[in-house]
Amino acid sequence: MPLRLMIVEDDEPLVELLRYNFEAAGYDVETVMHGDEAEARLKEAVPDILILDWMLPGLSGIELCRRLRQRPATQKLPLIMLTARGEEPDRVRGFETGADDYVVKPFSVNELVARAGRLLTRAHPDLMADVVQVGDIELDRAAMIVKRRGQPVHLGPTDYRLLEFLMKAPGRVFSREQLLNNVWGNDVYIDDRTVDVHIGRLRKALQRAWKADPIRTVRGAGYSLNAK
Repeated sequence: MPLRLMIVEDDEPLVELLRYNFEAAGYDVETVMHGDEAEARLKEAVPDILILDWMLPGLSGIELCRRLRQRPATQKLPLIMLTARGEEPDRVRGFETGADDYVVKPFSVNELVARAGRLLTRAHPDLMADVVQVGDIELDRAAMIVKRRGQPVHLGPTDYRLLEFLMKAPGRVFSREQLLNNVWGNDVYIDDRTVDVHIGRLRKALQRAWKADPIRTVRGAGYSLNAK
């Protein structure tokens, strides 16, 4: 599953330039041009990293940054502030508001891509690792192989993506809507019951040789992957 990047920027040519370069670097890129729209979208699905312009139509980037840091779901979201405001007081305000990095326009796109990679490695080394382990489940991103207690677990592409997403936040409960948005994408209409079907298939595959069920159902809330 590619790393998911959201770019919030109202300069359309710059957006397309950033999209091209980040997609070439292997990211799944979503772009938003208005601060209000970005806030609404971030309540539906949280990307792996956010690039946020300071000056935006509607809600400003600096205010959106402040609000994101107040929400538990986005409190630790890796965030790069992108702005033409390069004076020291502006930089200080950006960092104090919650930006992890601060890039002043004009800038090198290659440097921005490198900064994003370093920030992700520092904030979430598990997202960049080839092999991720939760409890007795091991997922090898490079080989697209899943094992449980050393034994292979055979999964279809969607069930693999579902497991990989759950493994990003062990113990956290995800609603069906959150799973749909993050695994299938918000531009595809799929019934909520599809999530239940794939959770059932994933459970069956993970329990094939073992009795312990690593997936917890929280009635009325959703699903989580147990860390034990």
